[in-house]
Amino acid sequence: MYNPTKPYKHKILQLIESTWNTPYVKVERGLYPILQKKFSALEVQHTDGIGTKGLHHWQERTFRSAVIDSLAMNLNDLAMVGAIPYAIQNHIVLPKDDHGAILEIVKALAVECKKRKIAMTGGETSIHSDMHGMDISVTVSGLLKSVRQNQCKVGDVLIGLKSNGLHSNGMTKSSEVLGGKYRKEFTEPTRIYLDKILSLLKHCKVNGMMHITGGAFTKLKDILKGADAVIAGPKKLKPQKVFWDMYKKGVSNKTMYSTFNCGIGFILSVPEQEVKKVLSHLKDAKVIGQVIKGRGEVHITSAFDNKTFIL
Repeated sequence: MYNPTKPYKHKILQLIESTWNTPYVKVERGLYPILQKKFSALEVQHTDGIGTKGLHHWQERTFRSAVIDSLAMNLNDLAMVGAIPYAIQNHIVLPKDDHGAILEIVKALAVECKKRKIAMTGGETSIHSDMHGMDISVTVSGLLKSVRQNQCKVGDVLIGLKSNGLHSNGMTKSSEVLGGKYRKEFTEPTRIYLDKILSLLKHCKVNGMMHITGGAFTKLKDILKGADAVIAGPKKLKPQKVFWDMYKKGVSNKTMYSTFNCGIGFILSVPEQEVKKVLSHLKDAKVIGQVIKGRGEVHITSAFDNKTFIL
């Protein structure tokens, strides 16, 4: 039975307060945490959750992985504009009042936030008894030291950063194609690229960046203007087995590359003279293509059968 008094509240508050030692904000106790910023800069905010993947996380009780997924979906998107996250709020939705799960989730969130000096400034837990899975929705505030134009430029080289599997998109489709049976890949946490990207931007020039999530490689169209992306090297970052298994079950190239990351979780568009320097800063990164004059199309040579198609 749901206990609305939330007897774990004191422990939750301790975990939240453990994240308040940051260079970006001073946080004081109050009815709600009171923030005083230590910086003067433009800001961005971003909200996302873990979607269908929450069903698998709940059934397998992979709560730490669920927390990393919720952070990755936000932090990787903030990376595209070079934003430094400084504060976070969360909304945890569970199908039953599981105090152990709630504490494990908040503890994992606090650990990850302290790593990145992000202050947890509040949150909410909801119990929805008609749900079959869980969700962790996160809102992150980030500061901008400078405003970036995120756009691929003709002549740029495209560099792909390796994913570690499905990440947090296309879960409904993958479950449908694979027969609804659980696979360990369904709860493998999304790779977080933000830390590497922020470090990279201090040393290298990067014109365009894209987090390959919902819509997969079609998302590149958002940063193509008068240009096409030609991706002929996905084979250098090979799709993991779960993607091959779906392709072998008859999923077309277009569906694979417009739904799944197929082994590439983040793409950088960089001037040719910066390529060597960028690759020296990143592990699991490879040149996968180039930017040419065009109409905003994405040309891909499939890693599955070497056929070329257009998104």
